Amino acid sequence: MQKLTINNLVRSASFFQHAGVSIVFVFLPIIAKEVTDSLFEIGIIVASFSFSQILSEIYFGRISDKKGKRLFFIRLGFLGCAITFGLHYFAEDTILLLLARVGAGISTGIMVPAMIAYAYEAENNKAKVASIVSFHALGWLAGIVAAGIANDIKPIFLISSGLFLCGLAITSRLPNLALEKQVEHGIAKIISKNRFLFLSLLLRHIGASSVWTILPLMLMERFGAELYQISIVYVANNLTAFIVMNLMAGKIKINNVTKFKIGIGVTALVFVGLALISDWWMAMPFMALVGVTWAFLFIGGNFYLMENNPHSTSTGIFSSTLSISSVVGPVIAGTIAFYYGYVEVMYFAIAIIVCAFLISLKVKKEKIG
Repeated sequence: MQKLTINNLVRSASFFQHAGVSIVFVFLPIIAKEVTDSLFEIGIIVASFSFSQILSEIYFGRISDKKGKRLFFIRLGFLGCAITFGLHYFAEDTILLLLARVGAGISTGIMVPAMIAYAYEAENNKAKVASIVSFHALGWLAGIVAAGIANDIKPIFLISSGLFLCGLAITSRLPNLALEKQVEHGIAKIISKNRFLFLSLLLRHIGASSVWTILPLMLMERFGAELYQISIVYVANNLTAFIVMNLMAGKIKINNVTKFKIGIGVTALVFVGLALISDWWMAMPFMALVGVTWAFLFIGGNFYLMENNPHSTSTGIFSSTLSISSVVGPVIAGTIAFYYGYVEVMYFAIAIIVCAFLISLKVKKEKIG
């Protein structure tokens, strides 16, 4: 019963964590366009969040392992996010929005690696951890739905801050797990021995994040989609990811490396489809497929790393790799869209993800070290 209670608390905290992020993140290109008309500046604003998150995740992930602490960094991250996401409400020019995004990136970077590691360590049956992690996707879904219901920019910042405060309140009931300090295998060694996994993840997510930068704008400007219609498109993504991650807890029994490779490779098909759509609702099935690929690569990649490396450090590097991609991708997307157009961003994503899949084939199935 105690174990069940801990897992439910972790699920709830993860839910509010990702709902708080997603309600702002998905609509950020639209938010940024409220303060600037430059596609390049929009790309910089979108990228700033991930840029600040990179070092934060690596640093605090490593410190969490060295100190043998998870809960302190989880709570600190929730508090920081409640403040910095709330500050978006007052960001009425490019500089203020940029500063708010940097602060939000640092705050999320504090808690993301610790939260994933805590979920992994709280459950003895590692297959069941996928069910806990699935609440990441459910949180994203809830945040997107909330933004769609609000159908206005300003209120979502206050809702986001409130969601983080709810998560912080839940963590007050989480117990401090007895953990051994994990000091072996430094950051450089972990990156070196898992270089093909990290490189393929980096390239895949550069392609994906470049598309996420322009997709809301494309749906709105080209197809006349409203905010709530954009939220419906993204709900297809997160709902599918939630379902598939739960299936991985018992029904889908595939090697973690194979899951990762499937997640990388099939993503290319998504952007082939998005390049061909002629109305906003046609994006829904392809976004559902994104949910499948995300579930496979996120669970497969993270679990493989934690089986073979210090937990918080390796998941911190995984998350920071996504953050690096989310810095590079929006800048590339802004540049390509400015000079060529939205569909050309899709073509770029397809090409780079094919390269990522070829590199992922070099990741070995057996445990390292």
